Amino acid sequence: MNDIDKKVPVMGKSSSPEVSADKPAENSRRSFLRSAAAVTGGALATATGATVAAAEGSMAGMDHSSMGHDMGGNGYGSMMFLEGHSMQPGLIIEPPGSPADHEVNYKEFDMDIRLVEHEILPGIKTHFFAFNGQVPGPEFHVMEGDWVKVNFTNHTEEMHTIHWHGIVLPYTMDGVPMITQDPVHPGQTFVYRFQAKPAGTRWYHCHWGTPLHATHAMHGAFIVHRKDEPLHKRFPYTRDYTLMLEAWDIDYSREEINELLRGMKEVNTLMAQGKLDYQTHGFFRDYTEFKGAVESGEYKAPFLPSRSNGLHIKHNFFGINGKSYPATKRVGIKQGEWIRVRMINASGLTHHMHLHGHDFWWVAQDGNDLEHPRHLNTIHVEPGGTYDIMIYGDNPGYWTFHDHKTTHTTNNGIYPGGMLTVLEYEGFEPSYIPSTSVDQ
Repeated sequence: MNDIDKKVPVMGKSSSPEVSADKPAENSRRSFLRSAAAVTGGALATATGATVAAAEGSMAGMDHSSMGHDMGGNGYGSMMFLEGHSMQPGLIIEPPGSPADHEVNYKEFDMDIRLVEHEILPGIKTHFFAFNGQVPGPEFHVMEGDWVKVNFTNHTEEMHTIHWHGIVLPYTMDGVPMITQDPVHPGQTFVYRFQAKPAGTRWYHCHWGTPLHATHAMHGAFIVHRKDEPLHKRFPYTRDYTLMLEAWDIDYSREEINELLRGMKEVNTLMAQGKLDYQTHGFFRDYTEFKGAVESGEYKAPFLPSRSNGLHIKHNFFGINGKSYPATKRVGIKQGEWIRVRMINASGLTHHMHLHGHDFWWVAQDGNDLEHPRHLNTIHVEPGGTYDIMIYGDNPGYWTFHDHKTTHTTNNGIYPGGMLTVLEYEGFEPSYIPSTSVDQ
């Protein structure tokens, strides 16, 4: 297996386009954020919890004398609570918790986030936030025990993080906003450092605004290989496939991105001017401060009926590796060959993947080998989970491999489509030649 490219072209900062001309709902939470920020931006809120104080830490390029609120010990706090805190484009954030560059031999990767237009099917293009401009994001292949360094740069007007799903790492590298780090602001770079462990099928995704960011495009595979793979002894596979299972609501995506772009332009301007009230942006030092602000009427929570626009996700396209059938790529196999298929559920829905013409062996879940592999032809793939199967080529032909929840094998309600591909035997001469059908 090859690693992803260690040097990825970096896209310069550009203004983000609106993705629709539709008029937003007047009571949407993004619109509220924009208007509230404009009203309250000139008056910074008085701290009601811990005071804004100096914090020790290891963050390159930062003024340590005025960073974050008091965390105690050697911790560092959030910049969100600094009076007049700003985006500081170009800032490189180096959190503590992992060895420095000179202490271990890192495998280094450059990652960024961009707003791109991506084609799911001919005639169906939509805007996504995407790692390195692709859907899904780059696929990592590393060896267990490798030290990994990822320079993550934000080229959008929204905030983001990367969560390394299933990787055991220092908590400062876990990518959960306001729990382990500040979200990465526009123009900033956050440096993730960790050791690749444990082995198995893992993945990564954004942990900020996850219904839009993580499930719609900001996700990718992170495969940690063993030097001595025990599954090879029983299943001597020669090829290894990764299938990211995905579901999109392109209407929700368009409306949410439009509102984000409108709201964040105002927020970023106020932030750059040092006029942003942190509570307006939905940040609080602790639950007590949040509860007090809501009960006093100083803050209207976004989940209240008076603020929520009631916009719910209604998935209308389903896919594998960024495409919906018939644009999905086929899985190749030869007679007498074992192949490994790693399924990663990034969709937030449950899928029931069924292979025609074969039973397969379910050998791993969430990256961990099963003590007793199971013989199946349908496997239930739960949200956030990874499921590895082994397929043996003993029945030449063209075989459908699809989600057996039939509403997930549609394109905007039209069958066949969505989460469907084909297991194709190479070198096979069919007695019936397959064609493409898109409306049954």
